[in-house]
Parts: sequence; structure tokens; C-alpha cells
Amino acid sequence: MLSKKILLGHGSGGRLMHNLIKSLLLKKLNNSILKELSDSACINYKDRLAFTTDSFVVSPLSFAGGDIGKLAVCGTVNDLVVLGALPEYLSLALIIEEGLDYKTLEKVVDSLSFNAKKARVYFVTGDIKVVEKGACDKIFINTSGIGRIIKDKKLSIKNIEPNDKIIITGNIAQHGLAVLAKRKELDLGFNIKSDCAALSGLLIPVLKKTDAIKFMRDPTRGGVATTLNEIVESSQLGIFLEEKNIPISTKVRVACELLGIDPLYVANEGNAILAVSKESVKKVLNLLRKHPLGKNAQIIGTVVKQPRGRVILNTILGTQRIVDMLTSEPLPRIC
Repeated sequence: MLSKKILLGHGSGGRLMHNLIKSLLLKKLNNSILKELSDSACINYKDRLAFTTDSFVVSPLSFAGGDIGKLAVCGTVNDLVVLGALPEYLSLALIIEEGLDYKTLEKVVDSLSFNAKKARVYFVTGDIKVVEKGACDKIFINTSGIGRIIKDKKLSIKNIEPNDKIIITGNIAQHGLAVLAKRKELDLGFNIKSDCAALSGLLIPVLKKTDAIKFMRDPTRGGVATTLNEIVESSQLGIFLEEKNIPISTKVRVACELLGIDPLYVANEGNAILAVSKESVKKVLNLLRKHPLGKNAQIIGTVVKQPRGRVILNTILGTQRIVDMLTSEPLPRIC
């Protein structure tokens, strides 16, 4: 019979751990590769691959619109997608605090299973460690992912040129605010939900239909502002950002004003920033808007030669301000 609490023995490599793997992880995540329970997964590939890894330490474990399990799947899937890869296989490493309720762990694994099936990816290898109480906060997750590059052309910051357009695929700042509201028990009355979602269904079909996309990145920690600053620093180009075009819901805008937070720096987990050639930007925008996750996609900026290494916001008031990169994350542990 399984313990109602996770014990140090569940990570010892003995009978308790094997029972946990078979009764929970294999039961929820099983597939033909995982069931071998090998130290490594054996996968046959002939194509170019993308490989990524990420760790998730979000607090609290669940929030409006998502949870740590959903984040782990969607975050890893999206890191592959924005590189132009079709995600296929994931690894799963769980670091669990001694004393965690078994039901809490089961909910996390249920979420991992549900979202992996939704994103059409498979967990094929993994690991469990249990640490002493107080050594971690309930549960930390590490996932790695492998995907198949779908085109010969590499998506890269180096491809970006002056006059290219910057698109964002959806409303900004929802994820960070949803986590913050739950963490601080803020009753703002806005019912803001995280945008956490796997973007493969949105972006892979667009990549297959056009060569106009030059670069993609998901604006997670540090938000839109940080991602755009990474682009201009690496490309030594500039970006003019149009505030009037940035998609943001009224309730998110008001919540940010009440809390004194700039939505440009708030994390997102269900949208992407695209650099697209000027000639094809309308085609890409129309393709994005046909999908539910891209219905609010907008052209928010233009790449320019000068000023180099700067993101300049054209405000709705008719003024301009520099959008710089923050020194640190304003909302820690949001993924």
C-alpha cells in the first residue's frame, strides 16, 4: 500500500521507489519506450534535432490557468517550437520534498500526462530524487526535450534585418500576474488566468506554409521587454515598439497599474515573439489569427538600423521612452 506522504525512501532506489514508479508514473505516463525502464531512452533519428532542457520551481504549485505540471510540458515544448522543431520526446526528473502529500504528487503527474497527450509528446525517460524536508519547496521538476527540425533554414537572430516586423502571437502579462495573485492571495476581482499553453499547434503549421519567419522566441522570464532587448543586443540593430499595438486585456492593464508593474516585463507562457520579413508579415499574421492561440496576434514593432542595441517605445501619448532590460526578474519563481 502506498504511503499518503512521500518519504525519503521513495527516492532511495529500493522497493518504495519502484512501487511509486510503477503505480503512479508508469500508470499515468506509459508508452512503449518508457515501459522499458532503461537508464536511457533508445530513439532512432535521421533528421536534424533540437534539444532543450528546463527546470520549474514555480510557487505556488498551481494557479489560475495552470500548474507546475502544465508549465513543465508547455515550457519545454515551446522552447523546441520557437527553434523550428516539432517536439516529440521529453525526459522527466522530479525532486520531491520529504513529506509531500501523495495526492499532491498525483495531481502533478496527472497534469504532466494530460498536457503531454494534448501536445502530442511522450515522456520516455526520467528520474526521482527525494530530499529532506526543507531542502526544496514541495517539488521541483526538470524536463528535457527533443524535437525534429522541420525545415533546412535555421531560425536565428542573425537572420533579422532592418525593416523586418515584430509580431507577438497573443495578449501579454497574464501568466506572471496569475502566479502573483495566487502567491500573495490578492483579491483583485479580475480573475486573470495564465496564458500557459503549448504553441506547437499554432506555430508549426505556419512554419510549414511560409519561409517568412526569421526568428522566434517565447517571452517568459523578463517578458516582452527582455526578449526584445536580447534581440537588439545580439543583432546590433534597434527596434521601434508601438504601444498602441501591444495586445493586453483591460483587466491585465488595470491590475498592472494598481500593482505598479510594467506589463512589458511580466512573464508569458503561451505566446511567442516572431521576427518576420516585411513583405510577408500580413500573410503570417492571417495564418496566426486562424488558430485560437493566435487570434489576438499583432504587429508590435519594426526592426531598424539605428539606434543600435536599443528598444524604443512609441507611447500612446505620442512620446518615446527607452525600454531597457531589467537587472533582475521583478516576479521570481514564476516558472
